[in-house]
Amino acid sequence: MDIERERGITIKLNTARMQVQGDDGKEYVLNLIDTPGHVDFTYEVSRSLAACEGALLVVDATQGVEAQTLANVTLAMEHDLDIIPILNKVDLPTADVLRVATEIEEIIGIDCSNALECSAKTGMGVPEIIQAIIKRVPPPADTTGAPLRMLVYDSQYDLYRGAIAMFRVVDGTVKKGMKIRFMATAKEFEVDEIGIMIGGLKKPVESLSAGEVGYLCAAIKQVAD
Repeated sequence: MDIERERGITIKLNTARMQVQGDDGKEYVLNLIDTPGHVDFTYEVSRSLAACEGALLVVDATQGVEAQTLANVTLAMEHDLDIIPILNKVDLPTADVLRVATEIEEIIGIDCSNALECSAKTGMGVPEIIQAIIKRVPPPADTTGAPLRMLVYDSQYDLYRGAIAMFRVVDGTVKKGMKIRFMATAKEFEVDEIGIMIGGLKKPVESLSAGEVGYLCAAIKQVAD
């Protein structure tokens, strides 16, 4: 979003799927959800955390722990997520890594002995973060054979395709052509398209299974449905 680039903050949550290689030589698929950190968007953060196994606690190394930092990490703890502390903007001359790490330990109570340092601007430390996710965040449970259950954590509206649901498959497998029911409204729809987000673009796929994050189109006329 243009306003996000202008203000330098995340306003709308976004998802991304990455295929990466671990230090053990194996290929891993990471489903990531980028949530707003500002205190005004706590509801979006809460919905996103419900769909995750772990969380990256990104703290500005020049600013330290702020009100929204404490609010968001409390939500992550309530969801019993594995939390990885990350100190961002360490490339700036005003960064104080030791002070901020101490703040996180004293105010939040998270051990920062294994905290990662990075710069989102230069890309420094990003490979180490990817490997930390692989090693420290548990994979989702394999419940592919169970009846289908999905958690819808966001939606978008398209003038031509209607409401597009963003979801995480909790159990089972969802496929194109399946009939699904939204439990809150008891309304049923046939899935026209399912897919994943790569580089901000929608990529249709044939199916998504337990633990995967994606979107679906099903001729849903209103977001309320």
